[in-house]
Amino acid sequence: MNNIGVYEKLGVRRVINAWGVSTELGGWSQTENVTRAMEEANLGTVEMRELLQKSGDFIADLLGVEAAFVTSGAAAAQALSVAASMAGSDPDRIAQLPDTAGMKNEVVIQKRNRYMFDRCYTLTGARLVEAGNADGTTEEELDAAIGTNTTAVAYYIRPPIDDAIVSLEDTVALARSRGVTALADACSEIYPLDYFRRCAQSADLVTVGAKYLGAPHSAGFVCGKRDLIDAVAAQSFVAYHYDGGKAVGRAMKIDRHEIIGVVTAMEDWFTMDHEERLLEYESRFAVIVDALHDLDGVSMRRVEIPYYVPYMLYIDVDESIAGKSAEQVTVELDAGSPRIWVGAEDGSVRVVVNCMTDDETAFVSQRLREALGGG
Repeated sequence: MNNIGVYEKLGVRRVINAWGVSTELGGWSQTENVTRAMEEANLGTVEMRELLQKSGDFIADLLGVEAAFVTSGAAAAQALSVAASMAGSDPDRIAQLPDTAGMKNEVVIQKRNRYMFDRCYTLTGARLVEAGNADGTTEEELDAAIGTNTTAVAYYIRPPIDDAIVSLEDTVALARSRGVTALADACSEIYPLDYFRRCAQSADLVTVGAKYLGAPHSAGFVCGKRDLIDAVAAQSFVAYHYDGGKAVGRAMKIDRHEIIGVVTAMEDWFTMDHEERLLEYESRFAVIVDALHDLDGVSMRRVEIPYYVPYMLYIDVDESIAGKSAEQVTVELDAGSPRIWVGAEDGSVRVVVNCMTDDETAFVSQRLREALGGG
């Protein structure tokens, strides 16, 4: 397969993504509708405060929440959410951030519920406080961790449900009973649609990564209570130009094209035929299975995942028969042109198909067969 010219001009090698939606590979490809809408947005300018307000209203209506605000990714949504909780819409406090002296600046999170991106809650000056331990958290331990300096309690929505920690519902109820903001990160919890809505409605502020919807990689949003979303807006990059240079979110800029991209992606996500989408994935998995089913030392299994992509394909490699390990297969695929990214885990090659086209799937199937000794 040929390189794409804009990359080839720079000497950058194209990667076929059988790995999944990831920052390392620039997210996902935007849908054609999203690209067209963004190109149309490029034809004229608008007042950004109005665009952010109206786009937020559109998203909020789809999700059944009071308000929403488009951000430069879910990480910015997390950071601005905590800034809103700490400083509200108070111009003096907004100007003070990320210096939190005199403010409640602690975000409580259950230790077993911690994850790679919880650091984003601290980017505007807050600090994390752990409740419980790696074995779990009781409601009493969570309650005890909420103190006089607590501004919010955070929860990472990560199925399947972990019975060793306090549930999302009970965490939110406890936070509200203690008069602090309940935050939830539902970054990729976008399907089924009723589940997406439940997640969006689950806490005072809920953050989502729009890249999983086919929007630009650099976009996300936060949704929830109107007064808190108004406070998020008061911390934003555009507020900086109206408040005398105070808003801590100035570096978290998003452009009008991306905002329109998020709106379009959300509209598409709530109107598309998801059964057809999943059948397309099924047909791609079938292509790979058909290409590899007769190879010695190779077996395949599906592993269901609680995700908008229903499962991954694991290709188990018996090194003594195939003559190479799963890790060696991934290195070989990455060394080709175009490069192919797959995962390697415990002697297996891990493949997902939602980020590939049908043509790419056929190419990856052939390269996998060659790498596994099928010629």
